[in-house]
Amino acid sequence: MLADSWVAVLVVLGVATLGFQGVALYLAARMPRLDPAAPMLGTPPPRLPVVIAARNEEDDLPGCLDDLHHQRNVDLEIVVVDGGSTDRTRAVVEARSSFARLVVEPPLPVGWVGKIWALDTGARSTTGEWILFTDADMRFHPDAVATALAWGVRENADLVTLAPPIQMHGFWENVVLPFYVQMVLTYFRVPRVNHDDSSAAMANGQFTLVRRRAYESVGGHAAVRSFILEDVALARRFRAAGLRLRVAWTPDLLTTRMYRTNHEMFEGLLKLVHDLRFSAWRQSAFLVGLIGGFLLPLAVLPVGLFTGSWVLTILGAALYVALFGKHVAFARAVRGRSLYGLLYPLAVGYYVVLVTTSLVRGLRRQPIAWKGREYPLQV
Repeated sequence: MLADSWVAVLVVLGVATLGFQGVALYLAARMPRLDPAAPMLGTPPPRLPVVIAARNEEDDLPGCLDDLHHQRNVDLEIVVVDGGSTDRTRAVVEARSSFARLVVEPPLPVGWVGKIWALDTGARSTTGEWILFTDADMRFHPDAVATALAWGVRENADLVTLAPPIQMHGFWENVVLPFYVQMVLTYFRVPRVNHDDSSAAMANGQFTLVRRRAYESVGGHAAVRSFILEDVALARRFRAAGLRLRVAWTPDLLTTRMYRTNHEMFEGLLKLVHDLRFSAWRQSAFLVGLIGGFLLPLAVLPVGLFTGSWVLTILGAALYVALFGKHVAFARAVRGRSLYGLLYPLAVGYYVVLVTTSLVRGLRRQPIAWKGREYPLQV
């Protein structure tokens, strides 16, 4: 028999875990949704610069540029800043020179992350009331940009960011990426971003639309030059300046394929775990939270059965239903394959390996490598 005091502790922790499982679903349910519309923004339609930082994007860039070229109700100035590509990225842009302009990135200054230098370079080469920053792996509904711009104008927003569904094709993509979305949603309390009195702040660099005057007032990308997560850092500067942020879920406006190989996904998620500002305490706490919040609760049912405690057996069964049911529901909500939610312990295990790798590399002061460049940690 298990001592009553231990049973009480497990019950309290189990009930807390049950409550935590509802947070991601609650936040997902509170996310505003922006659907395709055909807004009339004026005649002639407004001129809107679009800046894309590209480094070895020959596979993704053609579809992105062609989709942008066919946007309705808006006049886009498409600028692609090439950051030293060694593939056919420049040729892709040059073949579309009738509607897209190629800018060759100047030498990368000390202290800058490559993508941010490209975005800053592109922004400085344009004019216009608004600027859209987007990624080469994005795909756009024909009304995507006009819908987002019209929403930003209606909301009197200074920064509008959209969250697209992620295309998930391989086994590990289907297992890991719904859990990644859940982590982002929960950590940043994303729906709270739309509350002007909230401290929550985030942006998705895949689609970030900003008013130029607001962007320049916070220092633009130069102010976040050394952040891997420049989108979040920029949004936090907007929030700190009292500017208005808006975020929406856009399942029918945009889509993206974030990673094409398992190695690319691991390295891509790894750079997002701690940015360049490494903290061993933060990474250790993250690791403990993953194990304690998602894996250890699965032990309550076996402990209840082994000790004959009907309280723990019932609680353990409820935890199984809540944990597996929540992940199945969430996979479905983000347009993944529902049954992969039953493999959520694999997703947690993947993140345990990811965070452990981050912790080890950080303690060894290893730089972050991405797109053929290395960036030293700041500790």
